[in-house]
Amino acid sequence: MSANPDLIRWGIVGPGRAAGRFAQGLAGVSDAALLAVWGRNPDRAREYARSFSVPRIALAIDELLATPVDAVYVATHPDTHAAFCTAALDAGKHVLCEKPAALNVRQLESILAAARRNDRLFMEAMKPPFFPLYRELRAHLAADPVGPVGFVRAGHSDSTLSPDYPLHFRELGGGGILGIGPYEAFLALDWLGPLKRVQTMGRLAPAGVDSFAVFQSEHERGMAQLHTGLDLLSLGDALLCAPGGYVHIHANWWNPARATIHYLDGREVLLDKPFAHGGFNYETAHFCDLIRSGQRESPEISHALSLAMASLLQQARTALGVHFPGE
Repeated sequence: MSANPDLIRWGIVGPGRAAGRFAQGLAGVSDAALLAVWGRNPDRAREYARSFSVPRIALAIDELLATPVDAVYVATHPDTHAAFCTAALDAGKHVLCEKPAALNVRQLESILAAARRNDRLFMEAMKPPFFPLYRELRAHLAADPVGPVGFVRAGHSDSTLSPDYPLHFRELGGGGILGIGPYEAFLALDWLGPLKRVQTMGRLAPAGVDSFAVFQSEHERGMAQLHTGLDLLSLGDALLCAPGGYVHIHANWWNPARATIHYLDGREVLLDKPFAHGGFNYETAHFCDLIRSGQRESPEISHALSLAMASLLQQARTALGVHFPGE
């Protein structure tokens, strides 16, 4: 048992790219430590343990879940999120799951049922709202408003991804909508409220995943135009439009560091808030604080918000004919 009652001990499921950034961020979180790692590739797990000084390498997922970790970060591909999140929750662990939390709404509902059944915290890892810039933007607009946001434009398309990148594979839950789209879905829902309907245009790659998509969504407080892609290159900025002005969140908007607020009267206000430790530290610190305070749901990334994101993305991709094995 740890001598520090505030220490949150973490286990890693899936020592890939996201888990590396998570470890980088954890270095900036007080009273948190990596205790164990498991991955399907033992060599990658050993390399991860060496790189980030993780004391335990589990040989099986059950072995990791039997270690005295308080929380598990699930960083595998989306096709396995439901199974690993449910197993971790059933083992009595709190779970932070990389976005998207599941392939579809049905899977996410099963994860949330497991969280309730085991009285454990579950949160989808959605980092933008915890960044210093995003928080300062919220505070600035509350003090010097542009009015209610009624239109959101955001998106990212990356044609530099190598052919073996996971987003190219349908069996892993790939495609731009599910791999990149969660960020765009979050931004639209965060500023415009609950979803009313989605319209989608796009094209599919030979592998059956969406290679480029434009999806327009109508919400209770406005509309959004979003795009994702794997075969074109785009800027990765975002726009929030209101009656009294607009906000330009500079690229890459999902790691927000700069935003310019343009007012109807001609004023321009630049917000510049660099982030530290790669940015994963902010959502992880929030998650650790929720555990210490006994909460079972994040007020920032609520279960309802995750379900709304899952619904928007599911509607967008299925309109193009993207379906995953087992659906």
